[in-house]
Amino acid sequence: MYQARGRGGGYGQGWGNQGRGRGGGAGPGGNCLCPACGHKIPHPRGTPCSQISCPKCGTPMIRE
Repeated sequence: MYQARGRGGGYGQGWGNQGRGRGGGAGPGGNCLCPACGHKIPHPRGTPCSQISCPKCGTPMIRE
């Protein structure tokens, strides 16, 4: 496959990982939900729901 050279003699930079796999997470909004009792709380920014215990029953919460 022929690739044209620029003035610098290089072949370019290619696509890399642009726009794929960045961030990882569901974003700042939404709620945390208790899978045991159904209690909901607003998702606190910067803390995964799985690290929060339900205030009613103590079960680790999940992202809604």
